[in-house]
Parts: sequence; structure tokens; C-alpha cells
Amino acid sequence: MATTPAQQPLPPLHPPFTRSAPIRSLQDVQRLEARPLAEALPVQSTYEIFVNAAAAFGDKTALTFLPTADPAAEPIRWSYAQLLTGIHQTANLLHHLDVGPQDAVAVLLPGCLEYHLALWGGEAAGIVQPLNPMLTDEKIAAMMTLARAKVLIAYGAEGDLGYWSKALRLRALVPTLTTVLRVAPHDEAPDAAGTLPAGVLDLAARHQHPGDHLVSGRRIAASDIAAYFHTGGTTGAPKLARHSHGAQVFTAWGSVQMQGITPEDVGINGYPLFHVAGVLPGSLAALSAGVETIIPTTGLFRNREVIANYWRLVERYRCTYLSAVPTVLAALANVPLDGADISTLRYCRTGAAILAPELAARFERLFGLHIHESLGMTEMAGISTITPPGVHAPAGCVGWRLPYTQLRVVALDAQGNASDQDLPPGQPGMVLFQSPNLFSGFLDAADTAKAFTQDGWLATGDLGFVDDQGRLHLSGRSKDLIIRSGHNIDPKVIEDALGAHPAVQLCAAVGAPDAYAGELPVVYATLRPGEQVTEAELLAFTAERVDEAVARPRWVQVIETMPVTNVGKIYKPELRQRAACHTVQALVDGVCAAEAPGQPRPQVQPEGDNAVRVAVAPGPGADALATRLRELLAPLPLTVRITTAPAAGSPQTP
Repeated sequence: MATTPAQQPLPPLHPPFTRSAPIRSLQDVQRLEARPLAEALPVQSTYEIFVNAAAAFGDKTALTFLPTADPAAEPIRWSYAQLLTGIHQTANLLHHLDVGPQDAVAVLLPGCLEYHLALWGGEAAGIVQPLNPMLTDEKIAAMMTLARAKVLIAYGAEGDLGYWSKALRLRALVPTLTTVLRVAPHDEAPDAAGTLPAGVLDLAARHQHPGDHLVSGRRIAASDIAAYFHTGGTTGAPKLARHSHGAQVFTAWGSVQMQGITPEDVGINGYPLFHVAGVLPGSLAALSAGVETIIPTTGLFRNREVIANYWRLVERYRCTYLSAVPTVLAALANVPLDGADISTLRYCRTGAAILAPELAARFERLFGLHIHESLGMTEMAGISTITPPGVHAPAGCVGWRLPYTQLRVVALDAQGNASDQDLPPGQPGMVLFQSPNLFSGFLDAADTAKAFTQDGWLATGDLGFVDDQGRLHLSGRSKDLIIRSGHNIDPKVIEDALGAHPAVQLCAAVGAPDAYAGELPVVYATLRPGEQVTEAELLAFTAERVDEAVARPRWVQVIETMPVTNVGKIYKPELRQRAACHTVQALVDGVCAAEAPGQPRPQVQPEGDNAVRVAVAPGPGADALATRLRELLAPLPLTVRITTAPAAGSPQTP
């Protein structure tokens, strides 16, 4: 058991984070940099953020948990003072369980108030490791073993993802795990859990520990590791990115500067808290500045009732900002206001994927909200660039770099990697960063080496250009990852599975556009001469060999020849065009069969990168059908042009 030194005073108090001045140009960002960073940002740790916030805001609401998505339901609220007390108690319980600064505390929870005790109490005691509960036991166990996790904080009910049974199974799979801390559901009756197994404690045991200081007496340095976040999405070998306290603190401070966050702000954070977007720009930034952050049920944005009631929740809690990934925005665009007053919203921000221009225009038309884009990544503690309030930029523009950061765009070399040739404004290339919130490398040194250029810049894998105002615009990805609802799916996992079929000659997996998920994995295949097999058989064969459900392809399509480049590589841009046309054609055919059965079937053709044309045959009802198709296809993350003239002679794309 850990020894207990004499009580140490709290760290020196600093004011909560506040914006210096509105950001409207790169020159505004540069003006902030005239002051030394150490002077502008003296806070060293996330723990200090909560000490400062509790001193400044006390009984003001920090977190509001919604037990249900019904706007009339009574919420559960924690003040800033209560939150700090809970962080102290949780850190002290972990210290009692022999967790030290080098020990990992894994977290397997849905959306709940206790997640913030696990995050920030875990970082005050040791190193927190948030986990994606949708991963298989084997993937989670591999990551916990790599981190040498000593404690697991887990939800004490099954929920929709089998939390508690998964936690109990992990006990046998992770050799370093000594204790599981059970988080009781908010509505669980007293003593309903019964007697817990040996090695399992209720997180409520924190109440037995002091709530006004860290018993460990720990003084946390900015360079101390605060968290391990896993990257690589749901497939491939796990990579654990190390975040320092200083990196996370800088993300919070930089977000406040760029967005002008104030104590009067209220926001719904529906991001999962195993992801950097929900934890750092979504939570820590808000809590560093006195914001009220709403947790919309345990299901967060995965709860369709939250989406259905979103505008009424905005009205009820008088939310001032909206933050969501484009797929959630697409879902919200289908939810009518029905009289809800959303006039308190002053800022709408998105990230994680490039925003479709049609979705941006639709959101502004329906709700009067301009969507401001940002760029964030795990390797930069969740945020890299932000388009501030009051700055209206075109879709694809992710704004200015944060103060004290450096941004470069360089040409690609022959292998598609970053070269050392800087490109002028307007020319697209690989985006590179150096920054105070740069991660401290992966746990595996070999993975770290691949993430950086030889001269120490983070190679993001994103393609983009800088405009004449210094704003970054994204134009694509250098990698062929399929991004499904924020999950990065390695196509090689799918290709290896299908490629094992004896009838398959070549195969390639790509992302097909989807209004809700952004992309869905699909796969194309050519067959060996003389072989015959159905697409349904190939799909079943592949699904059996891809262990993560989100990575299993939606469909397999057999084609006669595989498109290749002049050096013989499979040309995936053409396959992505095929997949886009296939998706749009299926939606068009469904509408026509149901609503316009007598009209000719509109033809779908590719029209450049991430763009298709739908040609509606002229005649009676053509304009009405075109209008209906525009509404149906607008949420898709691609450009769809609908015409009422005959298609220009090229054969229909499958």
C-alpha cells in the first residue's frame, strides 16, 4: 500500500483561462505570441486547471448529466467545487491502490459524471487510459497490457455494449490488472450490486478518502505523462499516444483563445470520452473557463433520442455553442426545429472529417448557423487549427493554427511521404506541425519514428494548402483509411480477409459515402479465371475474418478488371467514385420506385473527385423529382449535382 506523506498545500492559484482578444486574422494569433508562452500559460497540469476553476467558480455548475433525452427530465448537476472534491477523492483512492505517476488507469465507461472523476482523478494520480468499449476484448486487453494498466474503472451495468461483463472478462486477460473499480449506474438502487468479487471495489469507496488535497503530495510537472490515447481506430495493432500534462493544458488554453470561451457558455458534449475530441477541446477547454458542460445520457450522440430532441435540449439549457462531427450534423439537419428557440447558439464547430459543402449550406439555410471547421488529431492532444467565431470560411477550411504553433505544407516525395520542400500558399501538399501540444510519442518507439519527419515535424497524413490569409484548407488524406463515425478502419484488414478466398484474384476496400457514418467500408474484387462465386458468399467469408463489426464491409462487388495506375498499383480513387455512384444510385432507385414509379430511372455518373451527377430525364414531374432527390442526397458527404437533362452519353457507372 502506498505511503502517505504529510499533507501538502494545493498548487499556486492562477486565474481560469480567458480569451485575450477576439481572433479574426493570423495577425491576431501572432500578437498573442509576442508574450512568452511560459508567462501567458503558467499552469503545469490538468489538476491545476480544476484547482483554479473550483477557486474561481465554486458553486457554479460544471457538469450536467441528462438521465434521459427528454428535455423535461430532471438533470443531475455537479458544481466546480464538487467536481474538484471528487477528483481529489478519486486520485486518493487510486493512490491507496498503489497507483503512482507511472501507472496506467484504464477507463471503460459510457457517458456519465464519473467519467470525469476517472479522467482527471486518474491523471492526478497516474496515467489515464480511456478505452473504446466497442473494441473486442482482445484489442482492449492488448492495449491495457501494453500500458501495464494497474486499475480498470468500469461501468457496473451492461448498457448497450456489455460494459460490465467485458470488464470482468478483462480481469483474466490483463496480467498487470490488480483492481476493478465499479461505477454504479445513476439509477441503481442501494445494495443492488450485491457482493462484489475479490479485487473489485465500488468507486463510491472514494468517499472514504480526503476531498481537499492530494494525499500523495504529488507535484505534477508539465512534462509528466497524463494519458495514453489509442490511435489506429478499430483495426490494426494498437498504438498508444502519450500525452503530457503540458500538452493537454495547452490544448485547453489554445481552444479558449481561439474560440472565446467564457463562463456564460453552455454546451452539449456528445463526443465519446475515449476520444481526444470529447476529452480535451470538448471537456477540458470548457471546464478550464467556467463553462457548463452537458452530458446527454450515457449514450451521448449514439442515442438517437438525443438527436431527435437536440434542438429542444438547446432551448431548455440555453446552449451557446454546438460541437459535433459532420455525421452528427447531417443527422441533426434532418431534425426539424418544430418551434424550438435556438437563438442562444452563437457558435457551431465541427471536425474529424472534411465538411461537405452541401451540408454546410443546408445547415445555414435551415438553422441560420454557419459551421466553423477545425482540425484535431490525437498526436496534437486533440486540436491543431480552429476557425474562430465571427470568421466565415468555405467548407474545407479548418482555420488558423493555434498560437505558438508552427504549420508547414510540403510536397510529397515519390513514395507519397512528406518531403523537405515547402510549398507556397495555394499549393496542396502534406500538412506538418510543431506545437506545445505535440504528443510525447507512442509507447512503441518504432511507431514514433514513423510519425515524424527527419527534422522533427509531425507528419499528419493530411493533404491541404494554406490560403493567402494563413488559413489551412484540407483537400484529402494521404492514407486510404476508411473513417466510419470517427473510427479509422485500415482497408488492409478487409483486403487480407477477402484476399484469402481461393476464388479472389485482386481486391480493394474503400469507403462508400454514408449520411450518418460518413463512410462505410465496401470492397471490390476480381476473380481468378474460371472461378465462380456469389457476392453474398464473398461478403460472408470476409465478415467471418474481420473481428471488428464496424470494419466489416457493407457489400462486396465483383468487377471484371481492377483499375490500376501506370505502375500497376490499384487505383482507389476510381473505386471510391464507383462506390459513390453505387450508393447514390441505390438511393435514387429507392425513391423512384416508391414515389415516381412511372418515370425513367435517373442515371448517376462520376463527376470528379468525391462528386457525382444525377441526370433526371426531362418531362412531367422531373422538377419535383429533382427537388426530392436534392433533399434526400444533401446529407451525403460528397458533392451531388442534379440536372434535368439527359446524361451525356457515357455508360452508367455501377
